[in-house]
Amino acid sequence: MNAAPAGGTGIATPWQRLETAERGRLAALPRSLLILLENILAHEADPAPWLASFDVWLIHGALDGAEIPFRPSRILLQDTAGVAALADLAALRDHHVAHGGAPGGVDAAIPIDLVIDHSVRVDHSGTPDALARNLALEYARNAERYSFFKWAQRSFPRLRVVPPGHGICHQINLEQLSEVASPLPHRPAWTAAQTVIGTDSHTTMVNALGILGWGVGGIEAEMAALGHPLPVPLPRVYLVRLTGRPRPGVMATDIALHVTARLRAAGVVDQIVEFAGDALDHLALADRAAISNMCPEYGATAALFPVDDRTLDYLAANGRPPEAIARYRTYALATGLWRDAGPERRYSRTIDIALDDLAPVMAGPSRPQQLRALPDVPASLRESFPDMGPPPAPGTCGDGAIAIAAITSCTNTANPHLMIAAGLLARKARARGLAVPPWVKTSLAPGSRRIAHMLRLCGLQDDLDALGFHLVGFGCTTCVGNSGDLKAEIASGRQGAPSLLTALLSGNRNFENRIHPDVRANYLASPPLVVAGALAGSLRIDLSAAPLGTDRDGVPVMLADIWPEAEEIAATVAAAERALRTETPEPPEDRAWDALPAPQAPCFPWDADSTFIQPPPFFGADQAGARGDIIDARALLWLGDNVTTDHISPISRIRPDSPAGLHLRARGVSTERLGGYGDRRANHHVMIRGTFDNQRLDNRLAGATGNLALGPDGQRTSVFDAATAFATRGIPLVVIAGENYGTGSARDWAAKGTALLGIRAILARSFERIHRNNLIAMGVLPVLLPADASLPAPDPALRIDILGTDCLTPARPVVTLRFMTAEGSLISQHEAQVDARAPSQIALLTAGGLFARLRAQYGTAVTLGGWERGGVRA
Repeated sequence: MNAAPAGGTGIATPWQRLETAERGRLAALPRSLLILLENILAHEADPAPWLASFDVWLIHGALDGAEIPFRPSRILLQDTAGVAALADLAALRDHHVAHGGAPGGVDAAIPIDLVIDHSVRVDHSGTPDALARNLALEYARNAERYSFFKWAQRSFPRLRVVPPGHGICHQINLEQLSEVASPLPHRPAWTAAQTVIGTDSHTTMVNALGILGWGVGGIEAEMAALGHPLPVPLPRVYLVRLTGRPRPGVMATDIALHVTARLRAAGVVDQIVEFAGDALDHLALADRAAISNMCPEYGATAALFPVDDRTLDYLAANGRPPEAIARYRTYALATGLWRDAGPERRYSRTIDIALDDLAPVMAGPSRPQQLRALPDVPASLRESFPDMGPPPAPGTCGDGAIAIAAITSCTNTANPHLMIAAGLLARKARARGLAVPPWVKTSLAPGSRRIAHMLRLCGLQDDLDALGFHLVGFGCTTCVGNSGDLKAEIASGRQGAPSLLTALLSGNRNFENRIHPDVRANYLASPPLVVAGALAGSLRIDLSAAPLGTDRDGVPVMLADIWPEAEEIAATVAAAERALRTETPEPPEDRAWDALPAPQAPCFPWDADSTFIQPPPFFGADQAGARGDIIDARALLWLGDNVTTDHISPISRIRPDSPAGLHLRARGVSTERLGGYGDRRANHHVMIRGTFDNQRLDNRLAGATGNLALGPDGQRTSVFDAATAFATRGIPLVVIAGENYGTGSARDWAAKGTALLGIRAILARSFERIHRNNLIAMGVLPVLLPADASLPAPDPALRIDILGTDCLTPARPVVTLRFMTAEGSLISQHEAQVDARAPSQIALLTAGGLFARLRAQYGTAVTLGGWERGGVRA
């Protein structure tokens, strides 16, 4: 093999394992596939079998059914998903020790960063002390969970925890954690692309740096943490060619929402998209990050930008030393990851999007792809909620009132131009004497302290404060439903309160019941539009044409009157960035974190009375799981299209009268301390009761919306109680649904809860990638309903058989579906495909899921480490 460094550039990479001619031929691969192939060259002892697959891919632009091993460089966790993953690892360590193994036999094989960002709530807002008060409440509520994180950090040496109050995980990932390329730990003489997986679907934000990464369920993350390669299908790769220059007034948020709608319509689920085109000249790194961040909303696996000077300038501005910047440049040029490097590339498909055709938009009322031009927003409310009352008089509160106006989320608060634009609009509004109506709850939660410091350096935080947009926290807040209580003027139950409340947020998701249980319509918008909407106080008006209010002289003020010019935004951002070079933000004080106690033992001392952390049940002897054909099953739920993981496993607050609320109250938890499901993801007793606990769930078998199902006796009850009654009688369960089942967050409890309820299979028209993979990891069959199949009408008495589950093979992942009457008469029979994309997924299903495999592997005194299963060693 050729021993020369890649391209003769003086940097040694895994590519030197290939002959020059072979490297030249494969250079026409998309950049994402180059990274995946390099990962194989870096880690696999014999890459030849996979090289052949990439050669075939080059010919056809696809190779469906092919699977490759992937070993990410590191793992990114956020706290609500991270607590469940770490609890699983702690329980697996107990299992290993109970079978004679050493505690260190279960340990992280690669670096893990856990950023605590999902737990801060907007309990206080609109006051100068809101930030400090919310942080204090966060610690008071979560002390037990945070002590568990401190134990984990001590017990798993490769785990690093970023305490509360630092920022959102994806922005910290961009600003502080990411490197384009770094030496391989097992072979330091080689430099390779850094890759990452994360337990949050928006991990794809890092793709803006030219770093390949994507979101996974916590179960897949655990597999990677233990040193196992992740088997991934060799994907199709679409080129998205961005052309033109955005028109004045079009913000990065607008571009990201347009791209989301276009790519969702194009059907990019399970594919990787790569961006190119002359429009990249006009997109700052933070603009690209907004587009990559929205990748799960358009359904792709990853959304990769090339490396260029803007990439390196961003990393240098965020503290990467000159020698690292030089290494990134040399590496990207040598391997073809640089924007203009390499030959013409082969893609599966090309999609063109002209940025100069785009206009300012919002998205809503319940999906990120529901694109609305500003004049069309009021009509979209009328279409979605025909029962709402007449438009209120100007300045009064009525149906369509904005109850929440939140500058929030990793998607947009990481972008200096968007945040400065919001501040400048607030300054102009303040100068005209405009004020936010009293019913609007306003909040500002930047993605990092660096962004907040920029606003202070420009003096714009004072202007935002004047309109009520005080800092409330450095975390996800409203975007994940941690919006706190509504203003008293508009709270549910108050006489005369509107029946239709809306939220306006700079977030990435707006699913039903996600933002606040009393808010029925949620719209996504850029940060300056959030400020403008807050001033108007209602989405019943056309923000582009109607006055936002009147100034102190009684003159109507239009959006165009206070919208900042692009040149003004750019000049203010440039001034702030210059100031940052000499006046960096002070690091947050972590005294509350440092003062938290934490156990010292290598095995976690579980507390039987804890309502936050319990040993997960997945490694017990009674968790073998049901296998084989599914006979005489009942449909527990019959759902429609676009069922999200928020419907399946909500992160929202726990209602006192819900099964989870009743369970906690029976254990002495007061109604005020119930919190949300995100707080208790390490307590399976709560999470199984919270599965499908969504007030907007529409189960056609129950005849009403909410957490409802029919038990074996035909009586309407909660989903948990119905499932428990069926389990008592030994009756297997299935769920029937439509298109895009499991869209949304990378929420492993959506699959864990499904499995623990006794649901053996999901029958759907299509599945989203992460949730489908999670179902497979839990041993739940994801069955694709045939497109031409005419299903029986929803009927709780229907009997369902799924036959052939023991005969699944990668070549023929097919089962037989039989629908029968209660008396056993056959209604219809169909051949259906199990949505398992690779041999490893078929193997997991036949083994009963990943936890069954781990139970066996770690149920001995000796286990193989990640590198002992083969690979390239120094």
